[in-house]
Amino acid sequence: MEITRPAQPDLRELGDGLILRRSSAADADALADFCARIHSDDGPEKPDLHVGAWTRDLLTKPHPTFHADDFTIVAEAATGRIVSTMNLIPQTWTYEGIPFGVGRPELVGTLPEYRNRGLIRLQFDEIHKWSAERGGMVQAITGIPFYYRLFGYEMALDLSGRRTGYEPNVPGLKDGEQERFKLRPATEADLPFAAQVYSEAQKRYEIACLRGVDILKYELNVQSKVSVTHFELMIIEDQDGERLGYLQHPGTFSMTGLIAVGFELRPGVSWLEVSPCVVRYLWAKGREYAERDHRNCKSFGFMLGREHPAYEALGDMLPSVRPPYAWYLRVPDLAGFLHHIAPALEKRLSASVASGYRGELRISFYREGLLLEFQDGRLKEVEAWKPQYNEESAAFPGLTFLQLLFGYRSIDELHYALPDCYWSNSQARTLLNILFPKRLSDVFPVG
Repeated sequence: MEITRPAQPDLRELGDGLILRRSSAADADALADFCARIHSDDGPEKPDLHVGAWTRDLLTKPHPTFHADDFTIVAEAATGRIVSTMNLIPQTWTYEGIPFGVGRPELVGTLPEYRNRGLIRLQFDEIHKWSAERGGMVQAITGIPFYYRLFGYEMALDLSGRRTGYEPNVPGLKDGEQERFKLRPATEADLPFAAQVYSEAQKRYEIACLRGVDILKYELNVQSKVSVTHFELMIIEDQDGERLGYLQHPGTFSMTGLIAVGFELRPGVSWLEVSPCVVRYLWAKGREYAERDHRNCKSFGFMLGREHPAYEALGDMLPSVRPPYAWYLRVPDLAGFLHHIAPALEKRLSASVASGYRGELRISFYREGLLLEFQDGRLKEVEAWKPQYNEESAAFPGLTFLQLLFGYRSIDELHYALPDCYWSNSQARTLLNILFPKRLSDVFPVG
C-alpha cells in the first residue's frame, strides 16, 4: 500500500524542553553517531561503526521498504540534541506461506540521563500507529530479556540458534583430492537464482520472511559493506559452473571465527556432499579475516536456527550447540490475524482427525477472550468473548497464546510451565494441537 508521507517532519511538544519529530535525511550524521554510541557493547566512548553505517544507510540510501522519515526522534528543543530514538522497518513475513505485514522496531535507545521518563513508550505508541497505517498485522523486535513485554510484546518465536565447530572438526581432503565445489561472490545476475533457492527453503518453516530480488539487490549493490546487517552472498557451484546454492556470512570477524548466517541448496543437491566444502571455506575465510584484523581464528559456525539440513549433514563436526533466543511479537488485532491465516488453520483441520469439524473454541485470556466458530471444517467467525467461569475451552494467561499461535511452544509445554494455562477437556486439547502445532521457524529479516 502506498503511503502519503508528510512534506516536513512532524513536530510535537512533549514538555520538559523536549520535542518528538520524524527523521529526515539531514539527520543522518547525528543519528548515526547517536546509534553507534548508544548501541556500542564497549560503551559510548567507543562507537560501534557497524551500527553507525547501518543507521546512515537507512537514512541516505534507497531501501526496499524504509524511508528517511521512518525514525522517531526525541530531541532537546533548545539545542536539537537527540536524546531518544527508534525506527520502524516494514517487511512481509509468511505464516505457512500466507503473507502478512510486519513492522519491525529497531535501533531503540535513550541517553542514560533521559531514561525512565516514558520516552520509549511514547515512541512505541507512534510507530505502532505507523505500522497499522501500512497494514502491519504484527510487530516484531529483538532485544534484551523482559523489556519489550512492557509494551505489549511476548517472546513467541525462535531467534537465531547456532552450531559451532573448531579446527579439529574441519574435514580434510584426502591426498590428491580436489574440491568438487567452489564458492564465488554473487553478481546481480545470480539474484533471481538465490531468491528462488531461498523461497523454496522457507517451505520448511511455519514463519518466514519474504526476501525477493529487490532486497537481495539492495544488499548487494546499495548497502554499506561495513553495516552490521550486511552479509556477503556467495554462490556455490560445481566444477562445471552449475549453481547449486548459496552461502551468506559477515564480512567481519565474529568473536572467535566466521559464522554463516545463510546456507541453502537447490532441491536434489546433496547436503552431505556440499557441506564439508562449505566448512573448509568458512575456516579458510575466517583465518583470512583473523589475519587482517590481528585476531586469532579458533572456530567456524552456522547460525541457521534450531534445526537445519546442514546441521544434520555435518553432525559431529558441529559439537557446540547454542539454542535459539526469541523474537518478541505483538499482535494488536488477534481476531483479524486469525481470520487472515484461516486457510492454514482449515488445511490443518482437513488433514486431521477433526476433518469437517463443527463447533466452537472459547479461548480465555482471563480478562477477555475470543470465540472461534467452525462449520464443516471452515473458520466461520472469530469474535470477542467475555470469559465466563467453566465455559472456556482453554485459558492462556497474559500473552502466552502467542507462543501457541506461532508454533513456539505446544499447549502441553505451556501447561507444564504455567498451571493457569490449561484446556477444559480432551477434545479442546486435540483441536488446539491440530490448529496450532509446535513448528520450526527461522526468520531472516530485511536489514
